[in-house]
Amino acid sequence: MTESNNNCKAGILLINLGTPDSPAPRDVKRYLKEFLSDPRVVEMPRVLWWPILNGVILNIRPRRSARAYAKIWNEEGSPLLVHTLAQADALQQLMGNEITVVAAMRYGKPSISNGLRKLQSAGCQRILVFPLYPQYSATTTASAFDAVVSELQRQRVIPELRLLNQYYDDPGYIQALAQSISTYQERQGKPDKLLFSYHGLPQRYADAGDPYALQCEETSRALAKSLNLNDSEWLHTYQSRMGREPWLSPATSDSLRELAAKGCGHVQIICPGFSADCLETLEEIAMENREVFLQAGGKKYEYIPCLNASDAHMQVLEQLARRYLGGWL
Repeated sequence: MTESNNNCKAGILLINLGTPDSPAPRDVKRYLKEFLSDPRVVEMPRVLWWPILNGVILNIRPRRSARAYAKIWNEEGSPLLVHTLAQADALQQLMGNEITVVAAMRYGKPSISNGLRKLQSAGCQRILVFPLYPQYSATTTASAFDAVVSELQRQRVIPELRLLNQYYDDPGYIQALAQSISTYQERQGKPDKLLFSYHGLPQRYADAGDPYALQCEETSRALAKSLNLNDSEWLHTYQSRMGREPWLSPATSDSLRELAAKGCGHVQIICPGFSADCLETLEEIAMENREVFLQAGGKKYEYIPCLNASDAHMQVLEQLARRYLGGWL
């Protein structure tokens, strides 16, 4: 029995958040409906949330979001999808033929259902579920696990699973981020302030025990230490607020206004909670928040890209995958 198990093929399901099929309002609306219908994302009684979602948000937000997606869409398609597929291809090369790597999106295409079918068709009886979220949150990592389990509930014979749920303080990840920042600054110079901006979360989620904010803070502190920054040289912030309830603070946009008002002329910003560039980094941070800072009196604003499929990042993902695959290899 042991010999048979050792011969079982293993696979990796590399999961990112998702993207609409196109920047057209109808496709954005379909994507937003799937995303915002997830009870992990919006923790509100359905009887209260459905009228708001279907009666208000899905009649207003898709067109606005579609305009934002149109700004970043390129000939290859959605940047998030392009980068995630490139990551899967690069990880496949690093892992070799003994492992099958498949990319999937929690919302939209390629779906988690499709990814699991591909792995099982390739003969994978052991699967590492690898969400590309460095910091754990119920809204992201747990939701990805929910989708995997939901799909497997339909099957009579299910594969063995291992779940990689966080790598916010992994030394390799911190070093890759620090090196990316250092390389950028070697070309562009150092700013008056370096911002580490993370996707926001309602404050009540953190109050209920979600560890996301604490892990984001740990990532920022580890990065600042790796870069030998003193407390006056960096700032930890949160972006992408939605709705009126309190969210994690300080907000990135508010912080940029305050910095400009205090005479800070040059800022650089990086998003250590995103494994790949997407709407929130390319449009919100690189474009929208640039305008916020410059209009408030700032002089120079620079966005440092995500690690994407860079060699350093892929080596980190390979090391994490091999560590979690453990005795399966």
